[in-house]
Amino acid sequence: MTEPKRPRSELPLVQLLPNLLTVTALCAGLTAIRFAAQGRFGFAIGLILLAAVLDGLDGRLARMLKQESQIGAELDSLGDFVNFGVAPALTLYFWAFQGWSSAGWIAVLIYAVCCVMRLARFNVDSRVPHDPTAKTHFVGVPSPAGAMLVMLPMYVVFMLDGMPHLPPSLVAIWMVAIGALMISRVPTPSFKGTTFYADTASYIVLGFVALVAALLTYTWTTLVVLDVAYLAALGFAVRQYRVGRSGEEE
Repeated sequence: MTEPKRPRSELPLVQLLPNLLTVTALCAGLTAIRFAAQGRFGFAIGLILLAAVLDGLDGRLARMLKQESQIGAELDSLGDFVNFGVAPALTLYFWAFQGWSSAGWIAVLIYAVCCVMRLARFNVDSRVPHDPTAKTHFVGVPSPAGAMLVMLPMYVVFMLDGMPHLPPSLVAIWMVAIGALMISRVPTPSFKGTTFYADTASYIVLGFVALVAALLTYTWTTLVVLDVAYLAALGFAVRQYRVGRSGEEE
């Protein structure tokens, strides 16, 4: 006897949206590598930024729809490595290290390996009980922020039109430094737990519109300002963390 066929279950399309966003971000990261190889660095950076925006949306959407899954989590992690580890590293390689010594490629490898180690540590930490400070701090620079920071030399050169390329050695040192920040135990700012008063929501929206307009109009200047602001926030978070630790020891 043949077993009766099980009825096919229906799956609402909306439940696939988080994974569709993740796959779209992955496609953006891969396409960024293609544009970088062609020397179209502005398009490459734009696609990496798009991947970062989509990365910030897919997880939140999955939680809102209550469609979190192990497959989605693994897909998101693998996509993050391509989008924020491989894509920016290769973009910088094509931009700064062509015709230079192998030291440039070593910097690329170090940054990419640091990124994958950061993601692996995040995956492990997410399976254990959260520390009370987890809502206000990450441990080490997150991979999307690392990708935005590591491309700062490109933003500066593009902002100052006519400025010669930075020495490849400085770019290589910068890449290694950002990679080290990603795998460090340094507390870095997290905006997941950020709250605001309901009556200020309109100002938050207005500020977001202004930010988008600035990115579209003064792209490179805005990216430089955002990176500098993040580095300043990082320094402040480290200082606050050390003050808190010293207070606890006393």
